[in-house]
Amino acid sequence: MSNARSQPVDAIKAAATRPEPRFQIKDYMLLLKPRVMSLVVFTAIVGMVLAPASIGPLTGLAAILCIAMGAGASGAINMWYDRDIDCDMARTMNRPVPAGRIHPKAALAYGVTLAVGSVAAMASLVNILSAGLLALTIVYYVFLYTMWLKRRTPQNIVIGGAAGALPPLIGWASASGDVGLGAICMFAIIFLWTPPHSWALALFRRGDYANAGVPMMPVVAGEQSTRTQMLVYTLILVPVTLSPVLVGMSGAFYGAVAAILGGLFLRHAYKVWRDPDPAVARSMFLFSILYLFLIFGAMLADRAVGAILTDNALGGLL
Repeated sequence: MSNARSQPVDAIKAAATRPEPRFQIKDYMLLLKPRVMSLVVFTAIVGMVLAPASIGPLTGLAAILCIAMGAGASGAINMWYDRDIDCDMARTMNRPVPAGRIHPKAALAYGVTLAVGSVAAMASLVNILSAGLLALTIVYYVFLYTMWLKRRTPQNIVIGGAAGALPPLIGWASASGDVGLGAICMFAIIFLWTPPHSWALALFRRGDYANAGVPMMPVVAGEQSTRTQMLVYTLILVPVTLSPVLVGMSGAFYGAVAAILGGLFLRHAYKVWRDPDPAVARSMFLFSILYLFLIFGAMLADRAVGAILTDNALGGLL
């Protein structure tokens, strides 16, 4: 009985001694989910560079900053809305809002201001199509994924993954004013990469999601079913990563790199399917982040290699 009575008293004392939220640049940067933002911005830059049109340096810089602001806005609003379940997860409980370092209303105001500002700036400084795609990305992530899908269905990350796959289209549209087949290939790669990447995290953090009541696939369908689905998605993803070569956007260099990386990613998925050790899933999760960076980096490198070969060929003719 004494323990049962002391717990509420301890909670009241802890709340009374907790310092009031105060402005700290570091915490407001953390609200933007900088690691996620870096991947969003990088894939958008690749879409911008590979688009069949050039973009001025100032316009390109404005587009990149707007995309970064929009991605950060989505992260801030997500942290505001998910502050209740973030308190129940070891991975997220020290985020600025659940840890009490930023007031929820401040996080929401910060996110909304960045969202509106990023879309308005994109429309005025770049073009309407890229602004519309940026607005769609923010709305999709905040309302469809965060507020609706995440807590209702184990397919949350599958359907919601479209939001994370849109940045290359935004970058492409920023440069060309349209959405081409190459941009759709990049969208498909990220869309198919998202489930095995996210479910790998969910496998070794299953207890977190179960405690918070989030219906991630391992919690609802079981771990073995999740591993099987991860393998299936990876088997579909690997040939899709070669689609940029088929549509003529990338060449042999990219194709070779994508094939090698695909084999490594497939090996990770197979090991997860065979081995229930959470450490194996964690290894795949970490590799999956590097994998996507390298896939899109190979697209950039391939374009550079192609330009060098073209210049050498022209030089030989002259």
